[in-house]
Amino acid sequence: METPITLDEIRAAARRLHGHVLETPCLPSRTLGELAGCEVFLKFENLQFTASFKERGALNKISQLSDDERARGVLAVSAGNHAQGVAYHAQRLGIPATIVMPRFATPVKVANTRRFGAEVVLHGDTFDDARAHGLLLARERQLTLIHPFDDAAVIAGQGTVALEMLAQQPQIDTLVVAIGGGGLIGGMATAARALKPGLEIVGVQSERFPAAWNAKHGGHREVQHATIADGIGVKAPGVLTLPLIEQHVDDVLLVDEDDIEQAIVLLLEIEKTVVEGAGAVGLAALMKHRGRFEGRKVGLVLCGGNIEPLVLAEIIERGMVRAGRLARLRLDIRDVPGALADVCLLLGKLGANIDEVQHQRAFSSVSVERVQIEVVVHTRGVEHIAEILAAMTAAGYRAERIG
Repeated sequence: METPITLDEIRAAARRLHGHVLETPCLPSRTLGELAGCEVFLKFENLQFTASFKERGALNKISQLSDDERARGVLAVSAGNHAQGVAYHAQRLGIPATIVMPRFATPVKVANTRRFGAEVVLHGDTFDDARAHGLLLARERQLTLIHPFDDAAVIAGQGTVALEMLAQQPQIDTLVVAIGGGGLIGGMATAARALKPGLEIVGVQSERFPAAWNAKHGGHREVQHATIADGIGVKAPGVLTLPLIEQHVDDVLLVDEDDIEQAIVLLLEIEKTVVEGAGAVGLAALMKHRGRFEGRKVGLVLCGGNIEPLVLAEIIERGMVRAGRLARLRLDIRDVPGALADVCLLLGKLGANIDEVQHQRAFSSVSVERVQIEVVVHTRGVEHIAEILAAMTAAGYRAERIG
C-alpha cells in the first residue's frame, strides 16, 4: 500500500496547482442557512473550468509524471468529471490522453472530453466493463493510468479543497462532503483533521450506492444500478480511501433521489448556481437531517456542475410540482360549446396560468353529454391550488388535483 496521505503532501499539491486550478470562492448562504437551521458556507467547485473538483487530483498526478511517462501519454477511465479533468490538463501540458468511458456516459460529458483533445473510447454497458478495457489499453499502449480516486497524488490534490475552505471561512466547524470512491472526502478529511482536530466531518451517499455507509455503520444495504448523483455512483471506496474514511470521517448519511432533486432546485433558485446530482447531496443531507446540524457552521462542497440540460429541465419541472407551483387539475364539465372557454376564463380570474389542456371523452367514466378536462396550470403554491379548487367547486364544477 502507498504511503498514507499527509498534510504536507496536500500542501505540496496546493503549490503545484496554484495558478493552474481556480481557487474557488467559499461563501455564506443566509437563505439556505435559514432553511436548514444552521450557518451554511458553499464551496463553488462547480466554477472550475471543467465544472468539477476533479481537476485538482488529475493535475497533481499529471504534474508529477516523468518526461518518459508524459511522452507516452495517460489514460483514465471515467463516466464524466474525472475524464474532463484529465483531458483538459493533459491537453494544456501537451500530453496525449486516452479516456475510456462506458457507452451510457452522458453526451455532454463525452462531448466536453473530446473537446479537450482526448481520444475517447466508448466501451461496455457498465463502468466495470469500461474499467477492464481501460486497464487492457493502458498495458498495451504503455500509458500511465490516472485513477479517479485510489491514488495518493489524486487524493492529495482533492484535499486542497479543505485547505482553501478553512482559510476562507475559518469558523467552519463541520464539513459535509459527497462520497463516491472517496478521493474527495479522503483528502479533505486528512487536511481538515490535521488543521482543526475538533472539526466534524460527515460524508453523504446516495441510498442507491451506500458502500461507505455500509462500511461505517456495519450495514448491508444493496448497491443498485443508477442514481441521479451519477458522479458518486461507485460500488465501493478504494483501497487507499476506505481507511481514510474509517479513520477521519465521523459519520456517513444517506439521501434519496427526491432529496437530491430538491437540493438541485434549491441551489438553482436561491444561489442561482447549477449543480449535478453529486454536487447537491451535501445540501440534500442538510435539509433531510436538519436536527443533526442545528446551530452548526457547515461547509458544503458543490463538487460538480455537469448536468444534462434535459435532465435539469425535468428536475425543475418536478420541483415545481412538489412545491405546488405546477399542478394538474381534473374537471368534469358539460360537453357544450363555450364550456371550455368558461373554465379558462375562471382560471384566469383566479390567477392560474394555463400551460396545457387535454380533453378526455373516450378514456373517462363520465356520461356522454359531459367531458373530462385535464388542465396543467402554473400557480403560486399549495395554498393557491386550494383556493382555485374551492372557487371551481363553488362555481359548480367537480374539480380535483391529480398531480
